[in-house]
Amino acid sequence: MKIVIIGGTGLIGRKVVERLRKHGHAAVPAAPSSGVNTVTGEGLDQAMADADVVIDVANSPSFEDQAALDFFEKSGRNLAAAEKKAGVKHHLALSVVGTGRPAFAASGYIRAKMAQEQLVRSAGIPYTIVHATQFFEFLNGIAGNGGADQEIHLSSGLMQPIASDDVADAVADAALGPAINGIVEIAGPEKAPLAAFVQRFLTAIGDPRKVIADAKAPYFGAVLEPDTLLPGDGAWLGAQDFQTWFAHSAFASHGAGA
Repeated sequence: MKIVIIGGTGLIGRKVVERLRKHGHAAVPAAPSSGVNTVTGEGLDQAMADADVVIDVANSPSFEDQAALDFFEKSGRNLAAAEKKAGVKHHLALSVVGTGRPAFAASGYIRAKMAQEQLVRSAGIPYTIVHATQFFEFLNGIAGNGGADQEIHLSSGLMQPIASDDVADAVADAALGPAINGIVEIAGPEKAPLAAFVQRFLTAIGDPRKVIADAKAPYFGAVLEPDTLLPGDGAWLGAQDFQTWFAHSAFASHGAGA
């Protein structure tokens, strides 16, 4: 089976390609670096030729509100047109747990993801949307940069982060199954406040900064409710908790221990 992975050279995309190829499928990574640009449409028709399934794990290169919206809307329209022309049977899109919830409406990035999801639903192609919680790999980015004496105010909202390896497993499995024309939620096995996870990460890498849990601290421009970032009942749970992920991560060699 030919499966095209949009964003197939990124963090999740590379891992999905590897898993699909191990299962004997013709997994084709598609990205601007390989001559496929979903925003301009360049190379899309050629990439989609004879494709059975398309997996979209690409992300906007900018988190600025309008730039993210433009990216997902243009990409979504171009993908739908190319997939219809090629007769694609299943479109899978990777999105974010909490998308569509009222507390997230203040986030321009999440509004852009909502627009992407609406395009997927209205395209007329059988689809699956995978809602994932935040990846462990992005805890470093959430912490940001700063001096050793800097306090970081982060949301006290609960989160259930997931390892990128587990995301790739879930995405590959969902893509090989039937389109459900609905949403699958995936998450990690541990639940704690966002601020607590970032503090744990900073301690593990030997960063002396202190994280202050703040219910009013924005996350992607939105003030979270306690459960905004949590999956609902019945979510698929990954195998890796924080300690397991950290021990095998690129950060472990710089750490002070988890």
